[in-house]
Amino acid sequence: MKIFKSCLLVAIIVILSACESQPKVTWVSSTDTNTWVNKTYKQQANTSNAVISIDIDIAKQKQEITGFGGCFNELGWEALNVVSSEEKQQILNDLFSQEDGCKFSVFRMPIGANDYAVDWYSHNETPEDFEMVNFSIDRDKKRLIPYIKEAQKINPDISVWASPWCPPSWMKHSKHYACKSNPKFNDLPIEFSSTEELVSRFIMEPKYLESYALYFSKFVQAYKAEGIDISAVHVQNEYNSAQNFPSCVWKPQDLGIFIADYLGPKFKSENIDSEIWLGTVERPQIERVSDILEYKNTKDYVKGVGFQWAGKGAIEAVHAKYPEMELMQTETECGDGSNDWKAAEYTFNLMKHYFENGANSYMYWNMVLDETGKSQWGWKQNSMISIDRTTKEVTYNPEFYLMKHLSAFVAPGSVKLATTGDTDNAIIFYNEAENEVVILAYNNAEENSELKLNVNNQEINALLDAKSFNSIAISL
Repeated sequence: MKIFKSCLLVAIIVILSACESQPKVTWVSSTDTNTWVNKTYKQQANTSNAVISIDIDIAKQKQEITGFGGCFNELGWEALNVVSSEEKQQILNDLFSQEDGCKFSVFRMPIGANDYAVDWYSHNETPEDFEMVNFSIDRDKKRLIPYIKEAQKINPDISVWASPWCPPSWMKHSKHYACKSNPKFNDLPIEFSSTEELVSRFIMEPKYLESYALYFSKFVQAYKAEGIDISAVHVQNEYNSAQNFPSCVWKPQDLGIFIADYLGPKFKSENIDSEIWLGTVERPQIERVSDILEYKNTKDYVKGVGFQWAGKGAIEAVHAKYPEMELMQTETECGDGSNDWKAAEYTFNLMKHYFENGANSYMYWNMVLDETGKSQWGWKQNSMISIDRTTKEVTYNPEFYLMKHLSAFVAPGSVKLATTGDTDNAIIFYNEAENEVVILAYNNAEENSELKLNVNNQEINALLDAKSFNSIAISL
């Protein structure tokens, strides 16, 4: 009997030891046809034919992650108001909830109209009102501010940054919001239509520059009065691009003049605590960044640099030249409204590129649009969620789940890890506060593939579904 009890005790100890050695793993997987599936992790025996093998050392830390989010646009708010209040609340929770939503925390908004505004406007269209007497954000109280307020109700700690697509039209040589004439969408006279880059459309005279700096200051202060702190301003959306929608091309050196001689000193003199960022960069040439930052003391005012579209070609060089600068992916490429799995695959590769080259944060573009996906200037684009105006049907597109795979698992304050092995389709982060490693992995194969992770000498094996995004959190 004593022998039996001794054997039973040994068996219990062995079982308990095995349970204790089993790592705590949270795993969610999505395929095109089966999204956000909670997987039960079971430690598997080692195999020698692992398709994806990655070694992870939490000591090899890179940049800190500050957050993820999307853009508050007028047409997004219009789409949300198509559905019932209950459905609208569910969508808002799915985006902003810190419990079971995407846990978004950093957001973009326009200063005045962009390509997803209902129509053209700025906050002061009174010609030569250099003192900004007629400055007003009343237009924003109809759509953008209610949109932001709904997000604040769910997460009071959201951070909102803002960028203009176009200054007040009277500050441009053309006196028009567009830079490129298109009779279908604007009435810009053909003599002012040009796609030439490196030539400022802004009137580079001191009284205009001073007034534009005041415009930014008024904007930040007006939003603060509404209970919305603008964490940062990016001085110009895509400052190289002449569009048929609101836009303004700047010569890089002229943007340096505006920041160093006008905007920076204005914010400093008025104790505006919003950061100034150089953004958004949409060209691959580093000179279009350095020519701005190297003007006088521009770097003293600029906190970070934001990139989108072809700007992804500049981020590596900018990170190397200005390692002290924070970096942001400001507008994930929006495609042409396909809203399909192929678009999500493309976005995953963008995420991989940006985080491997120093990005601290990642922004989606339109979180919500109607079924057309079209801007008022004719471009059909992707969105995380689509709402049909006729049927009221709500569709969560593949990129919704991809963004959630990232943002719901990687908490602000986490760090990107440098890893070795088969990392082409994986991005790895470490959250010191939770002592947790998070892997965002994409199995791009047409068949199931084994993922083998060596995390601080602890082995994790998981069988990934074919063509699946996977978020795997490992508590150490």
